[in-house]
Amino acid sequence: MILYNSRVMVTPWEILEDGFVQIEGSKILRTGRMDQCPPITPGDLDGEGRWVMPGLIDAHCHLGMWEDGMGIEGDDGCEDADPCMPHLRAIDAVNPMDRAFAEGLEYGVTTVVTGPGSGTPNSGQMCCMKTYGRRMDKMLVEPAAAMKFALGENPKGTFHLRSQTPVTRMGVAAVIREELTKAQRYQADKEAAEQDEDLDPPEYDAKLEALLPLLRGEMKAHFHAHRADDIFTAIRIGREFHLDFVLVHGTEGYLIAPELKEEGIPVICGPLLGSRSKPELRQATDRNPGVLARAGVPVCLCTDHPELPIQYLALTAAVAMTQGMSREDAVAAVTINPARVLGLEDRLGSLRPGCDADLLVVRGDLFTLGAKPEMVFVDGRRVVG
Repeated sequence: MILYNSRVMVTPWEILEDGFVQIEGSKILRTGRMDQCPPITPGDLDGEGRWVMPGLIDAHCHLGMWEDGMGIEGDDGCEDADPCMPHLRAIDAVNPMDRAFAEGLEYGVTTVVTGPGSGTPNSGQMCCMKTYGRRMDKMLVEPAAAMKFALGENPKGTFHLRSQTPVTRMGVAAVIREELTKAQRYQADKEAAEQDEDLDPPEYDAKLEALLPLLRGEMKAHFHAHRADDIFTAIRIGREFHLDFVLVHGTEGYLIAPELKEEGIPVICGPLLGSRSKPELRQATDRNPGVLARAGVPVCLCTDHPELPIQYLALTAAVAMTQGMSREDAVAAVTINPARVLGLEDRLGSLRPGCDADLLVVRGDLFTLGAKPEMVFVDGRRVVG
């Protein structure tokens, strides 16, 4: 199928004013100018007067983990009986039948990174998935996209109520370090046993086993951190254990933008459009993503659904634009940048040949209040419009 006579956004920095996108199966076969377009057939779509752009990616949310309108019955986002639960997998909790999936899709969100919340220092594994489908296994892009860690008020508050460690920032960091150090020793013992048949391997430990891909650099770490001091703690731990890590929220990042640029660590900012609902948000500003992007920090935007409903991801980018973020940077923050942070830019976030055919057909400007795509395609299938 060919979408033709369109303004094609291959990436936010590569626009074809009179172009086409050719889809073959679930992939993008080619894009180009109309003078390069293959012959048009009756099944092709005329996109005259419309944008064709990549589907949006929410880099951090809890879609399907706290189900819409369900209360405790649909609350599956935080197993808070233990401070460290790295073996928990979002894929076993997400409910794709949650109506919020359809709402996000209707507003152009085709891919999300979703998973457990920030109530414990280490709450388990995030997954990357498409928003269209009924069966989780068929919607997955990456079942273990990241390991979730959290610093600051949230884990402190969870365990303070129980008079159980950790109740301080020191305690939260210590719990994370202890578990990662145990995993390092567990890995060393396994490797020693593999090399020496006289040595017994360590007894299987599901928690430590789940951390091994992280230590090997095969899985990213996502550190929930709002305050500048928590951000630096995340960096400290990440460097100590040689982790491939990302900062989530980074609310006070604008106060330390040069340091974050120096470190070269991506920041997933958001949610915007929210209140300063707790003390560590008291210095929150919607200028944060723009300040970081101008400093040269790789920036993504997120809704943190259900904190901000998933359908407002494009509106989040619009708010960032009004507060000093360039249009290109804001659109990149919900398309190609999340794909790069995931290490999936060969599949997601652009309309380059070989990428998944996740795309939107839009009349007018998607990044305005109430705007929706006319059509949404996921893996080459037209699912909206």
